[in-house]
Amino acid sequence: MSTSSAVPTVDQVTEALATVNDPEIKRPITELGMVDTVEVREDGVVDVRVLLTVAGCPLKDTINRDVTAAVSALAGVSDVRIDLGVMTAEQRSGLHEQLRGGQAQREIPFAQPGSLTKVFAIASGKGGVGKSSVTVNLALSLAKAGRKVGIVDADIYGHSVPAMLGVADARPTQVDDLIMPVPTSSGVSVISIGMLKPRRDQVVAWRGPMLDRALVQMLADVYWGDLDVLLLDLPPGTGDIAISLGQHLPGAEVVVVTTPQEAAAEVAERAGTMASMMHQRVVGVVENMSYLPCPHCAEEGKDHRLEVFGSGGGDRVAETLSGRFGYDVPLLGRIPLDLSLREGGDAGKPIVDADPTAPGAVALNEIAERLGGRGRGLAGMQLGLTPSNRF
Repeated sequence: MSTSSAVPTVDQVTEALATVNDPEIKRPITELGMVDTVEVREDGVVDVRVLLTVAGCPLKDTINRDVTAAVSALAGVSDVRIDLGVMTAEQRSGLHEQLRGGQAQREIPFAQPGSLTKVFAIASGKGGVGKSSVTVNLALSLAKAGRKVGIVDADIYGHSVPAMLGVADARPTQVDDLIMPVPTSSGVSVISIGMLKPRRDQVVAWRGPMLDRALVQMLADVYWGDLDVLLLDLPPGTGDIAISLGQHLPGAEVVVVTTPQEAAAEVAERAGTMASMMHQRVVGVVENMSYLPCPHCAEEGKDHRLEVFGSGGGDRVAETLSGRFGYDVPLLGRIPLDLSLREGGDAGKPIVDADPTAPGAVALNEIAERLGGRGRGLAGMQLGLTPSNRF
């Protein structure tokens, strides 16, 4: 810390605090009304009172650290003393209103006219094809490319995304009835039904109406901010969640994940057809567990692939769906069987971060690049135009 005799003004300290973002809301704490008081003493000691949104905020240490760093960087500051308080009910209500932006309750922002967020639903015909691993790694790859990314773990029964991101035990902060998505070290925000359960081991035993309400809650009652990309990890098959998604987010684009064998490809085609029935566009197919690079041949510099689960499944799904829909559904990429891909998922350290040069990570990054490079089309997008009788 500086020991200069000229101490900063309160306005200068406030300007420094404006560079500190709330780690969950991702907006300056000054803008959110979280800075209660600032006092600068003659000896250079700065006292800052910061109001947390809720008592026991899980990221209060991050706020404490960031505030200290921002104020300490000012010339003339000898010490920073932070007092963490809690917003009153009235202050939380004001914050809630500010974040809602005057919008009605339970309004899904990604379904509104003019939304620029790309929404990709990651679907599969059956379980066990690695759909969640693909979702998580694509999200991290898009985030590393500079995009603001969120994940909705819509696989209500098999919610595994939080564990794969290393936040399995995290709980979201709630401001009145507005929920903050859980931030991760990679910059991706996530919400999952697993985070909303009282206990991690509690079983979700819901039927249609409850599943629909859960999906709406994760889309409408969560403050996502300005996302570039939202990915939804759907349950396998063509059930209630797939139908609800089509009703609530008709503009979502669908990526179908399959494995090479015939049985998986056949049911993957059904998942793609279901999306089309809900008037959603299928933008591509991903073939996971495509092959196993022979480790012995690799040592000799040879490219020998062991097709453990057969071959051609991804090509077949892409070709069938293209013919069925009348537009091109490309094979976005083939992801090899990769030990570090499985290890990264188990450890909460996805492969695109933990081992970016691994074959699986390279394939996933290439798929993410293809998805990220797609323009936001007008298909399924409400234009908000009003008919007129004047010609």
